[in-house]
Amino acid sequence: MGILDTLQKKGSNLSEFDGKTPKTPNFPDSKLHYEYSLNGNPSLKMKPEPSTLDLDGKTPSKYTENLPG
Repeated sequence: MGILDTLQKKGSNLSEFDGKTPKTPNFPDSKLHYEYSLNGNPSLKMKPEPSTLDLDGKTPSKYTENLPG
């Protein structure tokens, strides 16, 4: 019997889900996650600035097309 089978059949006090896939949050429905994480909108006090690493949906250039020179 494998680990997954054992967890699903007997459970474990070390495993919260006992081999089941946990529910994932529905981030597209979260306005805070969807908006703030990309563009700082809405402006919330005491929150960090949005990432400057966001590419605004653009695909970065390939390394092979931009070799150091």
